[in-house]
Amino acid sequence: MVRSVLSILAGIVVLTVASFAMEAALNPLLLWGFPQALPNADALRTNLWARTLMFAYGFVCVAAGGYVAARIARRSPMRHAAVLGVLQAGLTVAAMFSPEGSHASKAQWILTAVLSVPAALAGGALVKDRIREGA
Repeated sequence: MVRSVLSILAGIVVLTVASFAMEAALNPLLLWGFPQALPNADALRTNLWARTLMFAYGFVCVAAGGYVAARIARRSPMRHAAVLGVLQAGLTVAAMFSPEGSHASKAQWILTAVLSVPAALAGGALVKDRIREGA
């Protein structure tokens, strides 16, 4: 039981740290590399390509969190990845209603929440495949 809880918490930590690290690295790089299309930080929130990139790396970060949760838990890796995905979906919905949640549309928040579970399951599937192969 303790291992299960710790695996989910570790997955949340990994996806959060990875997501913030990617944002901290990519946002200045995008602003520097595309000054006409992205003249300021507000443009990052409205530009379709920048939003798509943020969504893509967010999906990868949730998959990494699912991988870590499944890997640490060892038993029932897909169940632990699914729990992480559901928890992340709940956290996403909570963030949508926060005062800073206005930087994205409701549709973007909902899509992110809905796809949190498949993303986490994708990370868990990598562990499941490794267990099956005996690694």
